[in-house]
Amino acid sequence: MHSISENFMTAVVKAAIAAGSSIDENSAIIDMADYESVMFITPIVTSALTGVATLTIEQSDENSDTAMTAIDGAVATATASSNGSLNDKVLKVEIRNPSKRYVQAVLTSATANIAYGQTIAILRPRRVPITDGADVAAAAYVSP
Repeated sequence: MHSISENFMTAVVKAAIAAGSSIDENSAIIDMADYESVMFITPIVTSALTGVATLTIEQSDENSDTAMTAIDGAVATATASSNGSLNDKVLKVEIRNPSKRYVQAVLTSATANIAYGQTIAILRPRRVPITDGADVAAAAYVSP
């Protein structure tokens, strides 16, 4: 399997989030039973001076938002040094072989406004090739 698309599953796990200074939003929960790692990527769309953008990965043995706990070290944080200084940048966090079956991303903001684009999860399966998920509308692979 030589193409990236045959070796990784992609999924949109959280819709874009409007600007706010106290965001605390969770992505969809991912069942890691058939995957060895996942990377969450979230673009920062808008940032205000001193705004703090954070992406954290949580895990649980249960498919339940209330049972989730943060994974030690699985956090990416950026602080805006001026208005717009984080615009068009991304936060990304990857976890390999989590100790619990279920994971989710948590997006937070503090101090000043941050707005996020859609959160994407890129999953590495235990077995390849994979079949695209339902949120893939179309795909192409070319090797000229």
